[in-house]
Amino acid sequence: MKALVLGGGGREHALVRALSLDPGVTDIHCAPGNPGISEIAENHVLNVTDGLAVTELAARIRAELVVIGPEAPLVAGVADALRDRGIPVFGPDREAARLEGSKAFAKEIMEAAGVPTAKARVCRTPGQVSDALNEFGAPYVVKDDGLAAGKGVVVTEDRGAAERHARECGRVVIEEYLDGPEVSLFVLTDGAHALPLLPAQDFKRAYDGDQGPNTGGMGAYAPLPWAPPGLVDEVMETVVRPTVSEMNRRGLRYQGLLYVGLALTSQGPRVVEFNARFGDPETQVVLDRLATPIGAVLQATDTGGLGAIGSLQWKKGAAVTVVVAAENYPGDPTKGDLIGGLDAAGAMEGAYVLHAGTAWDGAREVKSNGGRVLSVVGTGADLRQARERAYEAVGKLDLRGSFHRTDIAERAAAEL
Repeated sequence: MKALVLGGGGREHALVRALSLDPGVTDIHCAPGNPGISEIAENHVLNVTDGLAVTELAARIRAELVVIGPEAPLVAGVADALRDRGIPVFGPDREAARLEGSKAFAKEIMEAAGVPTAKARVCRTPGQVSDALNEFGAPYVVKDDGLAAGKGVVVTEDRGAAERHARECGRVVIEEYLDGPEVSLFVLTDGAHALPLLPAQDFKRAYDGDQGPNTGGMGAYAPLPWAPPGLVDEVMETVVRPTVSEMNRRGLRYQGLLYVGLALTSQGPRVVEFNARFGDPETQVVLDRLATPIGAVLQATDTGGLGAIGSLQWKKGAAVTVVVAAENYPGDPTKGDLIGGLDAAGAMEGAYVLHAGTAWDGAREVKSNGGRVLSVVGTGADLRQARERAYEAVGKLDLRGSFHRTDIAERAAAEL
């Protein structure tokens, strides 16, 4: 199988790495890719939201599977263009991707399907925002209705900060705050069958102790030894199948990945958000644990053969990923600094480095080129060992002004 992955971040590096370990995948391309991805795939300069350009590249390299990593190409209808040409694609079409593209649409689907989620109000005016903030009270949860690359959500006790975020976004969804730990569950679906992956937990706040602003994610781990028994079965029954059925009822066949962000509240699991693609950085740890070859599984979401696959197989042990972020992230991150220690970090036992926001500086040097620069993955017999290996590898890296959280998976590892 020849595969083409769209995107150039840590999630896409994890996807390319997983495909490279699949004996059934013989040739891997990536657009635009990054320096780390270039070691295991052929990179192409391309605007990934241009459906015609993506389709032409896929046809030229004779791709038998196109994996869409980021959300923007999905909402732009790139999957539609590929399906129109008969090229198998992993990812929902434009209308189905509105589950991520519009928080208001997602809430509408959840209400119609009877999916347990937070109470919410869609607000367009300052008066509506004020009324909703009064109704739900603090902590205030304000979400940009559209795409915001994982940074459109503000959760704060500060009423002024909540109102400012609403003004900056325009149309927003304001929700009641959900208590309890958060869990990410990825589910593959072909529109008829659904197959869950391993649950993971990520860390959204920038700093230790869940302090600081929301980010795209500062680290993640899997599996979750503290997860309630039967959690995945319950979410499949109360969230995933009703949602896919409601989308089908509306003529919106959902094919690809449904990301279910959950809060495990005192009243049971509640949906925090839906995404239409793999989440970053949870993908890095979930795909690390996957033992089933991934290529045919992703292709089956488009060809309708997911039901014949049965269940997925998982490796024993655990994985932890720690994000190394650039100075000033998640604001205006510093770019262009050289990154040292990549070879040393990658040579650590049970650890490896995935590139996220990097670029070439000349022919051989790698520099920072984004907010989340690297994802360092540690693996081991349990979370404690995986965590130790991840942080040992992080210690080998040298990037001026960078920072990382030191408490990724700390509590879960301590409770083993």
